[in-house]
Amino acid sequence: MKTRIFSAMALILIASGLLLSRQRISGARAPSEAATHFAKSLASASAEKAGMDLAGGKCIGKGPALLTALPMKPEDFSIVVPYGAVIGGHVTPIDHQYFSPRDYKSPRDAYEVYAMADSRLVDIQPRIKKEGTEYRMVFSMTCTFLYYFDLVTSLAPEIKVLYDKSNRGHVDIPVKAGQLVGRIGGQTLDFAVWNTEKPLTGFIVPDHYKAELWKIYTADPLDYYTPDLKAFIVSRYVRTVEPLSGKIDYDVDGRLVGNWFLEGSKGYGGMRGEGNGEYWKGHLSFAPEVYDPTAFIVSIGDFNGNAMQFAAKGNTPQPEQVSVATGLIKYDLVQWSYEKPDGSFWDRISLVKGVRLVEQNQVLGCVLVQLIEDRKLRMEVFPGKRSAQVPAFTSAVRSYTR
Repeated sequence: MKTRIFSAMALILIASGLLLSRQRISGARAPSEAATHFAKSLASASAEKAGMDLAGGKCIGKGPALLTALPMKPEDFSIVVPYGAVIGGHVTPIDHQYFSPRDYKSPRDAYEVYAMADSRLVDIQPRIKKEGTEYRMVFSMTCTFLYYFDLVTSLAPEIKVLYDKSNRGHVDIPVKAGQLVGRIGGQTLDFAVWNTEKPLTGFIVPDHYKAELWKIYTADPLDYYTPDLKAFIVSRYVRTVEPLSGKIDYDVDGRLVGNWFLEGSKGYGGMRGEGNGEYWKGHLSFAPEVYDPTAFIVSIGDFNGNAMQFAAKGNTPQPEQVSVATGLIKYDLVQWSYEKPDGSFWDRISLVKGVRLVEQNQVLGCVLVQLIEDRKLRMEVFPGKRSAQVPAFTSAVRSYTR
């Protein structure tokens, strides 16, 4: 199948070259219909190849499909955390949602996990931890449309048998919507949809994310649920701002907002051996807060040796307003909590709509940033200091690019 795709792409390129050669000879301009057809054909072949890579070649056809079943029983989860949170080593906005369990203190395997559509389970990858093995599961519906789960704490018995017989988890197991595929407990269920026909447009340099090929194809699940399922899922969303499912691609060329990578660190994947395997050490992000996008979060891969997230005291200037012309910017860094619409504290677990970020009072440090080119940034953190105590960069300043 891959050979056919590459051959098709080659023929398209050859035909395009012949067409352009004839046009140069005749002096004629390229017909818009021909140019449009070529672009669409090339994009289609590229999308199918990307999907086949994600599916390990185990897929048929192309185009989106419908998700028809919940991954957990309604009584087993409380809320759906949207795309775009930043937590610990997830320094850039997170490319998956979380189905939050009803009880975070539940034992492993407390809740059943189900296939969300008729699909093919094409990959199972284990993650061995002291608490036990967790599994990442990829399902293909077509060669351009897939979904996945992670943090599954055990596999359904019949799937475990086939997994144990497989070659490093490279399986091809047909599953039906609503079929038991595993269990989870004591933690969230990771979930995302990938549509390779609709790559995200908010990453300035998509090649920076080659280490996680699926990331640029992250798609809004609400576009692919059945109407009844969509209505129910939305009822479990805390976020009330469009897009309701969240967002991960905030880059604006020439502005501070979005993702940045330590110069020389090779983008999202980082350099081999960098940060003792902590690839996120070179990550930096300035992005709208996941529940209250009127605020923004400063997410730093290396803040005194740790990955940390902060609100900026005063919430100004907004990152999308900061350019080369702005010059040096100082942000005081604080932690944050949330308020419900009635002003009471929100625990980040219970179902509520329309929460608001509340800055904490204690300043934990400051960060100095300056765009020196549209895609180059100078940044330095000062743990334990307020911005008023720091007049300028020191020799420890770092450069970030994108």
